[in-house]
Amino acid sequence: MANNSYSGVKNSTANHDGDFGCSLKDLRSLMELRGAEAISKIGESYGDVQGLCTRLKTSPVDGLSGQPADIDKRKEVFGQNLIPPKKPKTFLQLVWEALQDVTLIILEVAAIVSLGLSFYRPPDAEREHCGSAAGGVEDDGEAEAGWIEGAAILLSVVCVVLVTAFNDWSKEKQFRGLQSRIEQEQKFAVVRGGQVIQIPVAEIVVGDVAQIKYGDLLPSDGILIQGNDLKIDESSLTGESDHVKKTLDRDPMLLSGTHVMEGSGKMLVTAVGENSQTGIIFALLGASEDDDDDEEEKEAKKKEKKEKKEKKSMLTFQTENRKKAADGAAMEMQPLNSDEVDIDEKRKSNLKEKKEKSVLQGKLTKLAVQIGKAGLVMSAITVIILVVLFVVDTFWVQGLPWHKDCTPIYVQFFVKFFIIGVTVLVVAVPEGLPLAVTISLAYSVKKMMKDNNLVRHLDACETMGNATAICSDKTGTLTMNRMTVVQAYVADKHYRNVPEPQLIPAAIMDILVLGISVNSAYTTNIMSPEKEGGLPRQVGNKTECALLGFANDLKRDYQAIRNEIPEEKLYKVYTFNSCRKSMSTVLKNADGSFRMFSKGASEILLKKCSKLLTASGETKVFRPRDREDMVKKVIEPMASEGLRTICLAYRDFPVSEGEPDWDQENDILTSLTCVCVVGIEDPVRPEVPDAIKKCQRAGITVRMVTGDNINTARAIATKCGILQPGDEFLCMEGKEFNRRIRNEKGEIEQERIDKIWPKLRVLARSSPTDKHTLVKGIIDSTVLEQRQVVAVTGDGTNDGPALKKADVGFAMGIAGTDVAKEASDIILTDDNFSSIVKAVMWGRNVYDSISKFLQFQLTVNVVAVIVAFTGACITQDSPLKAVQMLWVNLIMDTFASLALATEPPTESLLLRKPYGRNKPLISRTMMKNILGHGVYQLIIIFTLLFVGEQIFDIDSGRYAPLHSPPSEHYTIIFNTFVLLQLFNEINARKIHGERNVFDGIFNNLIFCSIVFGTFIIQIVIVQWGGKPFSCVGLSIDQWLWCTFLGFSSLLWGQVRRPTHTHSELQLNLCLPATQNNGGAGEGGNAAVFWSSYVDGTSLTVSPLPSLPQQIRVVNAFRSSLSPYEGLEKPESRSSIHNFMTHPEFRIEDSEPSIPLIDDTDAEDDAPTKRNSASPRNNNNAVESGNNHLYVEGNKAAGTPSAPGSPLHSQETSL
Repeated sequence: MANNSYSGVKNSTANHDGDFGCSLKDLRSLMELRGAEAISKIGESYGDVQGLCTRLKTSPVDGLSGQPADIDKRKEVFGQNLIPPKKPKTFLQLVWEALQDVTLIILEVAAIVSLGLSFYRPPDAEREHCGSAAGGVEDDGEAEAGWIEGAAILLSVVCVVLVTAFNDWSKEKQFRGLQSRIEQEQKFAVVRGGQVIQIPVAEIVVGDVAQIKYGDLLPSDGILIQGNDLKIDESSLTGESDHVKKTLDRDPMLLSGTHVMEGSGKMLVTAVGENSQTGIIFALLGASEDDDDDEEEKEAKKKEKKEKKEKKSMLTFQTENRKKAADGAAMEMQPLNSDEVDIDEKRKSNLKEKKEKSVLQGKLTKLAVQIGKAGLVMSAITVIILVVLFVVDTFWVQGLPWHKDCTPIYVQFFVKFFIIGVTVLVVAVPEGLPLAVTISLAYSVKKMMKDNNLVRHLDACETMGNATAICSDKTGTLTMNRMTVVQAYVADKHYRNVPEPQLIPAAIMDILVLGISVNSAYTTNIMSPEKEGGLPRQVGNKTECALLGFANDLKRDYQAIRNEIPEEKLYKVYTFNSCRKSMSTVLKNADGSFRMFSKGASEILLKKCSKLLTASGETKVFRPRDREDMVKKVIEPMASEGLRTICLAYRDFPVSEGEPDWDQENDILTSLTCVCVVGIEDPVRPEVPDAIKKCQRAGITVRMVTGDNINTARAIATKCGILQPGDEFLCMEGKEFNRRIRNEKGEIEQERIDKIWPKLRVLARSSPTDKHTLVKGIIDSTVLEQRQVVAVTGDGTNDGPALKKADVGFAMGIAGTDVAKEASDIILTDDNFSSIVKAVMWGRNVYDSISKFLQFQLTVNVVAVIVAFTGACITQDSPLKAVQMLWVNLIMDTFASLALATEPPTESLLLRKPYGRNKPLISRTMMKNILGHGVYQLIIIFTLLFVGEQIFDIDSGRYAPLHSPPSEHYTIIFNTFVLLQLFNEINARKIHGERNVFDGIFNNLIFCSIVFGTFIIQIVIVQWGGKPFSCVGLSIDQWLWCTFLGFSSLLWGQVRRPTHTHSELQLNLCLPATQNNGGAGEGGNAAVFWSSYVDGTSLTVSPLPSLPQQIRVVNAFRSSLSPYEGLEKPESRSSIHNFMTHPEFRIEDSEPSIPLIDDTDAEDDAPTKRNSASPRNNNNAVESGNNHLYVEGNKAAGTPSAPGSPLHSQETSL
């Protein structure tokens, strides 16, 4: 394929379109080549990349002119950078899917049979021989109306189908909106008219010069123009996990859908959209996707027939990008021949999607299946009893023979019984459950957008409600990510504020400013403020911005230096990554010597320094003892104030030594000369301490995982409230963490992790691998009876594995790389920790909404099924007719799910601990509510059924013959039943036993309008529904009585409330004492949590419980606390789905080749850590301001544990 693909392209100058020097076909065939083959092809056809740029009318330095006419022409000739999405299902397809529902099919069949039989009329003479039940009550008009019931059932089925289809359609529309929102968020840096600008990915055209950097997901195919240390992960296309090094002389071909794992560079865009490698794969998939889907559906149908209803694949939303990654596997040298492989891949990924189910959905599906089975049994028994009663009554009691002419009448009876049975089943099966989940999640996702949470996977929203642990980054999430240099150690002097320029010797100043200017990404800049008097805008890497700002503060212009030494003139660049923790840039001098500038984490870079620049501008020897002094006197004081410390250094390579081997990094990055150490402040976001307090109150442990120095991390953690003075916490470094969790063979052991994580609050100087290990360790831990549900924030490319492993991965929308966003479930559009707290609130709200709906629906189910069953058995006819049941079903399924699933969240949701992953959906309080209201409603309905005619002085509707007209008696029963449900819907708004059920009701307009609307429709049905609804108009008196009986369920709810709060009061009285015994950690707010449920009213309501009861409760609590004293007791867990798609992240401790260009805190460092002699010392050290105590603690600590240098000792406070 590769060989044939460019036959006849040599004379491509003639074969071009749109005045460009090469055609679309030429570029497509060029992009199919790799490595040496591609280089020789470029040389043969275009001379070099410069020649290709000329043909495409673009400049490698200034890019395109950016004129609209030129851009439009390029789109016309070479295509747009868009891959058309798969066509959505049409409304009719959705209607057809809704019709596949088994219960609806049964109903349709029964209705059609009933309809057909209703037209058969035996001669009147024979009618008398057919038994008293078929007696000739009806007149002609009534008999002719016999078809109405069958028709009404069919009409109801149509209604249900349309409502379901409409819900599915609107849900799909929302997802597409969300998807396009995610795509719009994606921007890319290109050079146009000599300026670097950010444009939406869809606007990129062939001929653009794009700037690529670590963490980018390449949006199109291209050829490298200039690169520094560039490594690409092409596993999404080739399946190869090794990173591919891209250079101009070895392999300059860059492909769309691949990830930049290290380095930076510029590329010339050569193929976009459907002509790029990802696009070609999509085109192949599109051709065979439809047939493939059909086969898959057939297979799935066989397997899933029983559970079909519950498995509406609601939450398998995935973004286009994810699909790109998954679809594109196994695609290397011959993309066009790989369709079979790709289709297999696609099928696998589709099946994976189908299986993916959230915790809540799993629970609901299980519940719906159980209820469905129970309903099936009840309906079968109903039908059997009705048939037996009829047969016994007609052929035994009345002793009639079977007349041939009577057969259709008997069949009509049997069909009527069958319809009653099916109606019981329809009411019993809660098809509203999946609907309620979808509505609730879709509503939440929409609202969460406003709270800066862009949800990429629906179920992540619900999982967040169960979160018990959050592992958060420091930079940008807890802090403002607006960095400024506030202290400096330069020319032998520690300046507490930025020094005046005249205080720094000129020689040092020149080296310092030159190093800062060239040894940072040229994409990083300080721009003038947007508003007058505002702060200057920081663009790019924030740590580098701080250093450039420092250069400006020294009254020097870094931009002038950059103009003098453009990026192309840099001889060699070692970009920042998480294992180097430093960045170096080499310049070649005029005399042939080299000078290398380095910057990085202070304690790491200082180890590589052998000289120090003194005030005179001379260098002096820098011994290990001097280094220890510097750490103690400069770095530790800076770090204890929460500053991250960066060391700036340089090294000269004289001509006499010849050119060094630049690949021997360890030999290059030694014998440095230290110029300066700066302290960079990144202030804590003002809203974070409060947000962390809320998390702790809600039973969620917040841990900080950072690449920063341990003292800086501890100072920031204290400011945020993650560490409290006097707590038994653990702060530790990545190195120490690794030492403790590995056995002699170097393997990680879960038991070792289990000893550490419950008390760990800060993990400093950690690599992305450490983060992944910690998250995996917490999730796999079995120390506590419930599995932890872990949320993780990340912004770097290397955070991908941890984000994947976590139950919910949060990526940073501003500082996050494309790779991190790709691996995440929720994107924080403002990078702010307090948005995570909002996500917790929404997640809990989803769970509560579902519980409210369940409580309401199960009450209706229980009552309706029992009424239909007993009524049918005793009176041989269900008091609630089939069409009435369908109306009730519509109210309680579709409308109620809308009303109850759209309740907005309140702050009180954060006053309770998380529910467990294994906590049953129906709590004891809910069970009491369901049974309490169920029994009450049954009493009212049965009273009306058996003595209602006497109470209202009307004719009895019991034992009515077939096709008899509707009766007032049964209309009153139906009306009361519906009104009971309506008022009970208000009761269902509260599930924790709160007394005020109207609290916040007007905040939810959907709820109010649905309740009001249902009431209006009910009036219409009763007054004018007539025969189809088996109703007759009621008088005002009767209406008032029905409404009063309905309203009484609210009063009954109030009467029942104190019994719930009784036990809570006991807990309230005894819990604080227990808590004190419980010791350390987060449990201290349990009292608040319990009392919040009591709502301030129970204290006055219930008498104090007896002493034995109190003691029982205390003991129960003690026993549940005791095994975990001093540890967090997580009430929730969710072993959620495995969100893994390509690219596969490999975690290899031995080879941490993945970079991490700053933002991930890793870049900046500081002081040493020592073993603390006792937990006491550490607790003192935590209190900000007690630096002297901290130092004392260090002195007392004695010798450091790690060999060689105090810098590697651990810092713990067990």
